[in-house]
Amino acid sequence: MRIGLAGTGRIGSLHAETLSALAGVDSVVVADANPELARALAQRLRIDYLDQPSELFAAGIDGLVIAAATDAHADLIVASVEARIPVFCEKPAAPDAASTRAVLARVSGSNVPVCIGFQRRFDAGFRAAREAVRSGRLGWVHTIRACTLDPAPPPLAYIVASGGFFRDCSVHDFDAIRWITGDEVIEVYARGAVRGEDFFREAGDVDTVAALLELSDGAFAQVSASRYNAHGYDVRLEALGSQRSISVGLDERLPMESTEAGISFPSGPPHSHFIERFAAAYVAELTAFTSVVDGTGDVTAMCTLSDALEATLIAEACELSRVEHRPVCMAEVRA
Repeated sequence: MRIGLAGTGRIGSLHAETLSALAGVDSVVVADANPELARALAQRLRIDYLDQPSELFAAGIDGLVIAAATDAHADLIVASVEARIPVFCEKPAAPDAASTRAVLARVSGSNVPVCIGFQRRFDAGFRAAREAVRSGRLGWVHTIRACTLDPAPPPLAYIVASGGFFRDCSVHDFDAIRWITGDEVIEVYARGAVRGEDFFREAGDVDTVAALLELSDGAFAQVSASRYNAHGYDVRLEALGSQRSISVGLDERLPMESTEAGISFPSGPPHSHFIERFAAAYVAELTAFTSVVDGTGDVTAMCTLSDALEATLIAEACELSRVEHRPVCMAEVRA
């Protein structure tokens, strides 16, 4: 099969390398709003390139992977569906819930697969956590604890265009919580603070957040995140049940130290960034997408547009709660 790739930045370059190495992919063609980036990547990987992403639809592609700037995602998704080309798009599908709803409306009624990139669904630890929770092995789950800690903040230009901490970062935790538990969020209470550089405040954003989510079955999920964790990139999720509890990310590369005497765990080098931490998950995710493209895969294993909308709605509820300093029912943001 021939796969097109729109966007050749950091994550796009990773996807190009991954796609080029997949057994079922015969050729890859890349394009970027900056043609020089696409040309340089294509020359390095010895693959095809085009001057603009819009040219991909006439390039004989069987599937499209979108890793372009966020403001280009919605139009590329719609164009791919209209061209009857299965599409995988890095999150978010669109900048906010309203524009994500608009994309859903425009592709409604089509059977062309649309998959959104939430790579934690393809991480071995997160998948094992889902199986443990869904099987009932933990008993009834009363608490989920999830965290995402970046080693260092991104630049101001990124923050300004990110949509805010909850939409940009914690949205991964929100999707994972829904996917693992099978439950919906019904109410949130969230706070945020600027603990580091002032440019977060100037951009109307924060660098540290905490949120309490009430789930539809009565359980609670606690989500925390920060842009400052110089020890390493830290992503964990704990599911605490009436019979037993489990943890994702509790391994030798955990960027944390024990204060207990005689304990050497964890002893390995911490992950330095998200691409390293989720390298295997990114490969598994694109492998699953290409299986969808050739008709052998299960599209229900992927994150759908509707799933992406739900995660975005939770993020927007948390942002509203943070700004207005009050609990927010999900019914309010859905309206």
